[in-house]
Amino acid sequence: MYSLKEAAAAVGVGKPALLKAIQKGRISASKNDFGQWEIDPAELHRVYKPIPQEPLPDLPGERRETQETIPELRAKLEAMTEIKARLENECADLRRRLDAESEERRRTQAQLTGLLTDGKGKNRGFFRKWFRW
Repeated sequence: MYSLKEAAAAVGVGKPALLKAIQKGRISASKNDFGQWEIDPAELHRVYKPIPQEPLPDLPGERRETQETIPELRAKLEAMTEIKARLENECADLRRRLDAESEERRRTQAQLTGLLTDGKGKNRGFFRKWFRW
C-alpha cells in the first residue's frame, strides 16, 4: 500500500491532486489506524499512469565526473560570492544616496513652505503681505 506522499511520487502528481481525486471518488483509499491515507497501487495506477523509473547510473564513473567538477563548482561559487558582496555594497551605497536625497528634498520643501507662508506658518495674501492687514 502507498501512503499519500508515495503515491504522489509514483505517478508524478501533487498530494493535493490525489487527495481531491480520493474525495471525489475517482480513487478508492482508506485511512489506517494513524489516520493516514493508504492507497492500493493497482487502484492508483488504474487512474494515473506510473512515471518510468530511470536506471541508476554507474557510480564509479559518476564519482570520477563529480570529482572533476568539484573544483569548477568551487570556482563558480567563489566568483558568485564576490559578485554578491559587490552587489550588497552597491545596494548599501544606493540606499545611502536615496536617504540623502530624501533628506535634501525635505529640507528644500520646508524652505519653500517657509518662503510661501512668510515663515510664520500661515499663508498671507498679496494685500495683507504688502499692506500689513
